[in-house]
Amino acid sequence: MHSSDELFREAKNAFVEGNYKLAEHLLNQLILNHSKNPEIFQMLATIYYDRGQFNKAIRTFKRALEIDPTYTDASIGLSIILNDLGRYEEGRQVFLEAEKILEHRKQQADPYLDEKLASKHEELADLYLQSRRPKEALEQLLKAQKLSARKAEISLRIADCYSQIGEDQRAIQTLKSLIKDYPNFLAARMKLGNLYYRLNQLVEATEMWESVLARDPNHKEAAQKIKMAQAVGVTDLHGL
Repeated sequence: MHSSDELFREAKNAFVEGNYKLAEHLLNQLILNHSKNPEIFQMLATIYYDRGQFNKAIRTFKRALEIDPTYTDASIGLSIILNDLGRYEEGRQVFLEAEKILEHRKQQADPYLDEKLASKHEELADLYLQSRRPKEALEQLLKAQKLSARKAEISLRIADCYSQIGEDQRAIQTLKSLIKDYPNFLAARMKLGNLYYRLNQLVEATEMWESVLARDPNHKEAAQKIKMAQAVGVTDLHGL
């Protein structure tokens, strides 16, 4: 007969490997054995979520939090499900509680916890963007940027959000700051060139794409964009 520790290890291995059928069987055995490990309920809730059994997933995540209110994986999982169901404010409150708990638990800076929390802010931003709510997405990305070491990547997404809500100048300033801090981050230069082009600032767009080619002469997209801008410029001249 397996001990509870052995059952838990088997269940966790099955869960990590994606064998949810076996994992569910073993996790339910642990629950019948009166195990009070919140991770058991968190894994089981994740399995229910994966199957689209949202109500069962919500109840099971809440059970994990009843056992340990500081178990942030369950808080984060619950907030994501609530967002999926369109219960945005409820999901936001659950996530804010998880964030507060993390902050209280951190006696000193912990890069691992910071990155974990930042990634969850990004997940929420994705959900908001899927629901066409770029302002809320922007709020989450700004929080992620403060926590994460992946500031360059997140700044690109922030610039996109500014553009989506009609704040093109904020987007431009975000990209300019990003380029200043990371001169060889060509994705930022390409995005700024694209933004200038959309705003019909052809000279600025061309200069930005040329700066990409100066750093990478084989950058095909930059070369194509320059030709495109030049063609538009010639067409405009003929139209005068």
